[in-house]
Amino acid sequence: MMPKDPVMLLSFVNLKLRDYYGSLEQMCGDMDVDSKEIEEKLAAIDYHYDKEKNQFV
Repeated sequence: MMPKDPVMLLSFVNLKLRDYYGSLEQMCGDMDVDSKEIEEKLAAIDYHYDKEKNQFV
């Protein structure tokens, strides 16, 4: 279950990306979630996915 709060979502997603997944696409495929939805929620608090860092910054 993904957190609804954008700040909690940011922390959750970055932890998963850092510790378990090589890319956002890999994480979303494994967890069966929509990457666009995550990107939109985090863009609302001015965080965007950086592929090179594999983190939302």
